[in-house]
Amino acid sequence: MEFIIGKYNYWIYICLMMIGFYAMIGKRNLVKKLIGMNIFQTSIILFFVSTGSKKGATIPIVEHGARAVEAVRYINPLPHVLMLTAIVVMVSTFGVALALLMMIYRRYHTLEEDEILGFRK
Repeated sequence: MEFIIGKYNYWIYICLMMIGFYAMIGKRNLVKKLIGMNIFQTSIILFFVSTGSKKGATIPIVEHGARAVEAVRYINPLPHVLMLTAIVVMVSTFGVALALLMMIYRRYHTLEEDEILGFRK
């Protein structure tokens, strides 16, 4: 039980991920699918940023004249830097997808996946 309560942030990320996954798979409106993809990507970014931090650690700046560096005392900056790149990719993907949705709407006058593919209910 302590494991579940102690890692509550991971459970929040999993819930967010499943909400985004459901929106991408279960919804038929393309805008809702796009929002679901954005929620999914955000949960992954939050997960990776949270894995790069630890209690009691500090930023990895070594003072001048320090002889030995204890890596345990410092936070690993690599996940944070990689997630900055992921945020840029997420925003650009979202912008391109919105532009594509605008073009789809102009051509088909709907954003419902079933109507675009020609399925009837």
